[in-house]
Amino acid sequence: MLGEMVCDLRGKITGRRVIPYHEGGMKMEVSTEQTGKVLGVDVMDMTTYETMMKPGGVLFGMGQGMTMGKGGEMGMYYANGVGKMTGKGSGVSFRGALYMMSQSPKWASLNGAALVFEYEADENGNVRIKAWEWK
Repeated sequence: MLGEMVCDLRGKITGRRVIPYHEGGMKMEVSTEQTGKVLGVDVMDMTTYETMMKPGGVLFGMGQGMTMGKGGEMGMYYANGVGKMTGKGSGVSFRGALYMMSQSPKWASLNGAALVFEYEADENGNVRIKAWEWK
């Protein structure tokens, strides 16, 4: 069951690069920067993920990121998910799970929690990330 929305972020893709993939396919590394809120705290967030094209056009992605709050809060996270191209240029849509760790008291409830996320990137490099606690 989904709990409360934990984060709502908007930003931009800041970099892309094609990297070798051992199974003979292509792998893309994407970096993004977002701002928004995590548990009500204004944040700046940076994410880097790798995505691989799998049979049937399915994308598999895995990544990591760092979130910094305006009050000195800091957290890091790991995520993985599956996605697809949206059919609009380089736009993608992912769904997956995210695991955040933080020593900040305001975000202590996220330690050991599983979050489910929606990630959307449009053909212009605009990004939207939303995540909910999975109870």
